Amino acid sequence: MSESLPVVLVPGLFCTPRLYAEQISALWQFGPVTVADHRRHDSMAVIAKNILASAPARFALMGLSMGGYIAFEILRQAPERVAKLALFDTAAQPDSPEQTKVRNEQIELARTGAYGKIIRAALPKLLHRQADEVLRNAVIQMAEEAGTEAFIRQQQAIIHRADSRPLLASIRCPTLVAVGAQDRLIPPDRSQEIAAGIVGSTLVTIPECGHLATLEQPQASTRALVEWLKS
Repeated sequence: MSESLPVVLVPGLFCTPRLYAEQISALWQFGPVTVADHRRHDSMAVIAKNILASAPARFALMGLSMGGYIAFEILRQAPERVAKLALFDTAAQPDSPEQTKVRNEQIELARTGAYGKIIRAALPKLLHRQADEVLRNAVIQMAEEAGTEAFIRQQQAIIHRADSRPLLASIRCPTLVAVGAQDRLIPPDRSQEIAAGIVGSTLVTIPECGHLATLEQPQASTRALVEWLKS
């Protein structure tokens, strides 16, 4: 095996380490695996700064959805520390006015105690296999573990994130871009845009899969990540 490379995994909005439960043991063979805690701040810049403060000097970085937004910010702050990059079900574009409107409405609803209703209403956009109760319960459990206040802070950070499209051409590390074929929340064309903008990147489309690829199609996601780390 080649020299050990630590791996930092960044979850998505209201997600916890459970998002990567099926990948960690496979990725561990390449080096220490850390799941970043992104619940405590409402700014992408501060979230990235805090992850970098506790991260290894050089590491492979993987983010899903909001985790991808954070990964882009980490690259802005310390590109030399990221040896490899994996972006799952994410976008380089900033929030549209329509998206920001929905997020602000969700923030206000969450403050009134409707957080659970927000999560259940989001399930059709998060999962392709709607009838799978195990998957549905896993998403709800993650959201409950993350909590209302973290959800509000994370939504505020997402609203004010930067446009990462100008960053793409500067990314030189080996990059995997992956997306669920049936991702309704961040459609595959957003991943295609990212892959087209990063020279030499690999684009993987995961069939029969919605937004939370590592949870809904864990084996396919793990295979893609192992190949990425081997490259």
